[in-house]
Amino acid sequence: MRDDELAAAQAYVRLLEATRAALAEPDDGPLYVPLLASPIAEADGALRHAGLRGNESRFFDLVRSLRPSMPGGH
Repeated sequence: MRDDELAAAQAYVRLLEATRAALAEPDDGPLYVPLLASPIAEADGALRHAGLRGNESRFFDLVRSLRPSMPGGH
């Protein structure tokens, strides 16, 4: 895995974890959704930099190599 691919996969995992935390309490979710803007931007930029936008199959293979428990993404 190249460094830029690793960065993209790690950014996605951070976004996923932030999203789960923000939505853990359904009543408070709307308060936390704006906090996801930064992780979304980070993940989007990392995907673009690694050339993985539009290549979801490769991307989710990389994510699963970091987090084998992740469900299939394609």
